[in-house]
Amino acid sequence: MAMLKPVMFVRGRYSFNKDDAFRDAILLKALTITKDPKELRKMIGVKAVSDVYRTLDKMQIRREYHEALANSGITFDSIVLGLKDIAENSSSDAVRLKTYGVIMKSIGIDKYDKDDVSSVGWEEALLKARESLPSGAIKEHYDVIQPVVPEDELRAIESEKVLASKLYGSPNKEKEVVQYSDIYE
Repeated sequence: MAMLKPVMFVRGRYSFNKDDAFRDAILLKALTITKDPKELRKMIGVKAVSDVYRTLDKMQIRREYHEALANSGITFDSIVLGLKDIAENSSSDAVRLKTYGVIMKSIGIDKYDKDDVSSVGWEEALLKARESLPSGAIKEHYDVIQPVVPEDELRAIESEKVLASKLYGSPNKEKEVVQYSDIYE
């Protein structure tokens, strides 16, 4: 039997050794049906049986890693509390900003995809998450004060509206339909 390459989780241009949660989920479902590696290879759509073993190894390493973290007293709660402590108590703005970035990435609101069809932005996601908290959990309340717009800026905005209505017509007025017969008469 040939030596299998060591399992690594890397990010980059090549996806040979990347963490593939989708393939893991399919493999777990396929294992309920059969234990034959050749059938598993077909079910999860990999080229070789060694890829099936590599996927199983990755899942085993991940499980052992989580057990080692738990045995060391490192839980998700301790990680989140550590990040929260750094974000709130760091003297460096750069460190606080990076910590908030890590937190946003961990909950999946770090990317803005143009192809995203959902109308829910990160603000709505945070408001929805806030609503699911028990009452009294958040004690912060603040009022938003709208800034006063200077008079010259208001005049500039109004003159732009007038210019736009002269160029493009009034948005409330229906556009006149001009027919070629009207032009050439």
